[in-house]
Amino acid sequence: MRQQGGLAPAELGFRMPAEWEPHAATWLIWPHKCDSWPGRFEQVPRIWAQVARAVGEGELVRILVNDDEHLESARTALESVSLSAERVRFYRVPTDDAWIRDSGPTFLTRRCGGRVELAAVGWQFNAWGGKYPPWDLDAAVAGEVAKKLGVPFFQPGIVLEGGSIDVNGCGAVVTTESCLLHPNRNPGLSRAEIECCLKAYLGVRHVLWLSGGIAGDDTDGHVDDVARFVGPRTVVAAVESDPSDENYGPLRENFERLRRSTDQDGQPLRVVPLPMPAPRFHDGQRLPASYANFYIANGVVLVPVFGDPNDTVATEALQGLFPDRRVIPIPALDLVVGLGAVHCITQQQPLADVP
Repeated sequence: MRQQGGLAPAELGFRMPAEWEPHAATWLIWPHKCDSWPGRFEQVPRIWAQVARAVGEGELVRILVNDDEHLESARTALESVSLSAERVRFYRVPTDDAWIRDSGPTFLTRRCGGRVELAAVGWQFNAWGGKYPPWDLDAAVAGEVAKKLGVPFFQPGIVLEGGSIDVNGCGAVVTTESCLLHPNRNPGLSRAEIECCLKAYLGVRHVLWLSGGIAGDDTDGHVDDVARFVGPRTVVAAVESDPSDENYGPLRENFERLRRSTDQDGQPLRVVPLPMPAPRFHDGQRLPASYANFYIANGVVLVPVFGDPNDTVATEALQGLFPDRRVIPIPALDLVVGLGAVHCITQQQPLADVP
């Protein structure tokens, strides 16, 4: 595990690939924190198993577990969905919770001498602005994963979660002001300084700023609930059709910002609306249910669904955008009680020449 000569990844030719580019593996943390899903935890490992089974058809599934007992419970769940043991690798890395999109590394690649090299970025993790102590184990996950793989490891020194950024792999990243500019993340940094960091550590040239996230989102507005790149110049954006819903105004503002935006080369974006499900609640708390929290893996797109008429509308829209992949709905009503969905529990490792 190393950082190369004090140079930032972009200076060394690294970039963050788009999620639809080929993967070597998908990383998961097997769930274990019952308090994250009050009254629903019993159902949660089954959802992880469904995700692993779908992803495992096209790539390796790498899973972090706390100890031998945790490993055996994961293995039993995966056997129940007939996922071949050859498709899974387990790593003993203790964690506080299971949201590896946010606590895990952001992977980068570069071409060098005919090979594709892999590296990892470890952002500082403070449990979404200090909301859920303790988080010291989760803060160490990125470095532990980089160590397991034996790849270069870069530490920008800023607080950021993987769900707060989305890239097109060509030089653009989309994020939200409500999250990255929130005082509970990096109060000493300006917008311009954060942009410089994104460019240096993601290998991007252009930052698209949206306003904020959706109701019920405890992350202060992660972009993976509101807008996602699905192609170099195509973005899907969540829209709410009910003017009385609290998401209506903020999502409309995001949609209009995207329509006025361009890619890294100054070309206009194609913005595709993605509907929202009807509001979902647990113990009186609104849940951040959004179809935008999908995950793109080799050959498949996993879409959270919520028992809503718009489940079909959303999955058909995404199938049209990914004609060469199979869109798989993942029932996520129990999952979203933990205030996250399919994208939040996954982290892609791009294809590269590493073990």
